[in-house]
Amino acid sequence: MQVQTRVDIFEEIFLVFLGLGTLVGVVVVAYTLYNAYKYRDNGDSKADEDLPTLGELPTGGQGGKKLFLSFGLSAIIVISLVVWSYGMLLVVEDGPDTPDEEALEVDVEGWAFGWDFEYENGIETGGELVVPADTPIWTEVTSRDVWHTFGISELRVKADAIPGETDETWFVAEEDGDYLIECFELCGFGHSGMVADVTVLPEDEFEQWVDEQLTMEITLEDENEERVTDGFELELVHEENDQFEEDLSFTYTDDEFENGSITIGEIEQGGPYELTITSTDDEFETIEETVDFTEPIDETYTVELGAEDDETDDEDEEEEADEEDEETNDDGDGEETDEGGDE
Repeated sequence: MQVQTRVDIFEEIFLVFLGLGTLVGVVVVAYTLYNAYKYRDNGDSKADEDLPTLGELPTGGQGGKKLFLSFGLSAIIVISLVVWSYGMLLVVEDGPDTPDEEALEVDVEGWAFGWDFEYENGIETGGELVVPADTPIWTEVTSRDVWHTFGISELRVKADAIPGETDETWFVAEEDGDYLIECFELCGFGHSGMVADVTVLPEDEFEQWVDEQLTMEITLEDENEERVTDGFELELVHEENDQFEEDLSFTYTDDEFENGSITIGEIEQGGPYELTITSTDDEFETIEETVDFTEPIDETYTVELGAEDDETDDEDEEEEADEEDEETNDDGDGEETDEGGDE
């Protein structure tokens, strides 16, 4: 569906004002020149001719009808322009009338001196905002330190970035390509370098980019850097799982790994995940970590094989030591008894 962009709206306002301004200017200048020529002083004015005097309010003749007609037309034009422009600016303020599922929401945070972007699906980027073409992009802009202003001149976007507050705005990029994000608030010595890129991709390429960002590759190795291929299970659970409608918990068994490695690409929601790797045959200790899944992840985890065996050996050694102590105590008690009997 074709969406009217901010660029379209502002260009339409500009063209309407330019057209009406040009038309009014041509009429006024032409009428002025006509009257200047018609009532020019050619030296043959009659003595009884009613000529205006200095300081007299002109009536335009015919009892002031022309004067009131010009004022009336001017008022109609000006009021019409104000009402129409206000209606167009309401569209800029409220955004396009499209379903929410067709829009993309991005949180923008300014800092001295750069920009960070967080997508609604948990992806985070710094210095680059990647968006699909012909799609409404809604942004909530804020700052973590001082006042900034988020602006994209080519897309007619501007929003204040104020600590503790959010400013919502939107834009639509019709054409693929690169645009420049700048700060329009003097915010410090690095103000002129506070820029970022907007990369606009076709819809299919954007979806491919999202899939690449939400890709996790996990590899298991032992202490000898050899792949662990069986006897384990991997579980991923989003830390805020109860806040989502869908269940964001995933379990992968060793037969889903290929030579100790797995590439996970079906997760559609990024964010912090609790990663747990457990041994199904008690060959190694459980691994627990928090994974910040906001960008592509490629991690290798080292398991300590034989950890349970070592614990068992330690327990056996402790039991043997206890038995030896008991035997020693028993021998000591026997000697004392013998000595007492002799006496």
